[in-house]
Amino acid sequence: MISLVLAAALAAGPVVQPPKGFDAHVEALRQKVGAPGLSIAIVDEGQTVLAKGYGVRKLGAPEKVDADTLFMTGSTGKAVTVAALATLVDAGKLSWDDKVTDRLPGFQMYDPWVTRELTVRDLLVHRSGLGLGQGDLLFVPRSNIPRAEAVRRLRYLKPATSFRSGYAYDNVLYMVAGQLIEAVTGQTWEDYVREHVFAAAGMTSSTTNGHRFQIANRAQPHARMNGGLRGAGDQEVLDERDELSTSAAPAGGMAVSANDMAKWLKLQLAHGALPDGKRLFSEAQSKAMWQPTVIQPLDKAPPGFEVTKPTFQAYALGWEIQDYRGTQIVWHGGAVFGFKTVVVLIPDRNVGFSIELNSEDGELPRGLMYELLDHYLGLKPEPWTERYITYKKQLVGGALKALGGAQAKPAGVGPSLPVAKYAGTYSDPWYGDIAVTQGDGGLRIDFKSTPRMAGKLEHWQYDTFVTRFDDKALEPAYVTFGLNADGGVERVTMKAASPIADFSWDYHDLLFTPKRGD
Repeated sequence: MISLVLAAALAAGPVVQPPKGFDAHVEALRQKVGAPGLSIAIVDEGQTVLAKGYGVRKLGAPEKVDADTLFMTGSTGKAVTVAALATLVDAGKLSWDDKVTDRLPGFQMYDPWVTRELTVRDLLVHRSGLGLGQGDLLFVPRSNIPRAEAVRRLRYLKPATSFRSGYAYDNVLYMVAGQLIEAVTGQTWEDYVREHVFAAAGMTSSTTNGHRFQIANRAQPHARMNGGLRGAGDQEVLDERDELSTSAAPAGGMAVSANDMAKWLKLQLAHGALPDGKRLFSEAQSKAMWQPTVIQPLDKAPPGFEVTKPTFQAYALGWEIQDYRGTQIVWHGGAVFGFKTVVVLIPDRNVGFSIELNSEDGELPRGLMYELLDHYLGLKPEPWTERYITYKKQLVGGALKALGGAQAKPAGVGPSLPVAKYAGTYSDPWYGDIAVTQGDGGLRIDFKSTPRMAGKLEHWQYDTFVTRFDDKALEPAYVTFGLNADGGVERVTMKAASPIADFSWDYHDLLFTPKRGD
């Protein structure tokens, strides 16, 4: 045993510290972007070389971010759900290629053949045939639908493509994975992850979203909402308790500190081995997690970012696998309202790092990600964050221009019916009901499966209205009433008003029809 440990030590390369002046550089960028706070963890050769906070937990409050401050980490938590499943595979309680219906009786997809063939692996790799973010309004921006009921409703999501024919990122099938864990173990996903992943890995501060309120040292969410669309304007504090439904927590509902992220990074780079010599999951399951499974299409890189374009990109089990300038990286991004995160592994260098932010200014973590990649790969440093700041301004500026152009000059036509004729209750098979009512102030809309998602309907053009939600944090939507030959409403469709709205606002996947008896 001593010889093995000595051999491993000799094989390890020298530990590389962060770039010179890194702390001052991060703080300067934080202030330039206007982000309230962030935390960074870096590990190299099994050692934590940085675990530190910058800025404040909440704008207007004095409490500083430190290495134990909890941040919501979004979809980077998919890998945690995968790790929980890996422990069950190691225990012989399931296989990655088990049919979901064998472990979760009664589960259905829209297509009976897909229902019969869908495996645990299929739940995790975004090849089910669902469209990008399809069904996310089951939990976005919040929901009164329990996880089991949300999973039941997936049978009404009509696929966008054929099964296993391509890649389209989704969240809802990770809800199924969470429900499957409960079916196999008898424990809720939350309890199983807490006991068999966080506690076993020594991640003593980490928790699932609803439980973080018991911990005082937590970052508050922030966003820009008063500049014409979400992402523009002044930084504002969001209500931390007004969050995504916990039903979707297996897709990304974890709160993790920099110190605990360092432990998670070491665990991943050690292929499941723990510091005490025990294992959270086996070498075989580590290999399965990082095995590229579904090829992702390569997008064209914006000008100035050409070297960031990979030559291959694939999704594995809760991780994205790609190359960066000739070196394989294993990584994932995460975003929930008011937070952004990236978690990055460089297996060939035995390096990993995480960047957690308590605002939606994604240019900061993404820019620092490439700066750290360059540093730990021995490449010439480039001002990636500055470039991302510029690029973000261009995106937001273009979206504002679109909103102020054709979208701000609707045709002076319509509506076709007296306003009262649009009132009624309409139902979508997977989402549920909306109620359109008329009052002294005109039409109002209320999304019944989503608490406090209600507001005015303002006529835009033809038979299309635009939502003016009471809660300004909600993405506005165009609401179009389709009429039949007799002039009655036969359907209601929607789409997000903002050109840069997050894909989880999947209004376009809804198709409402008048509710019977209404």
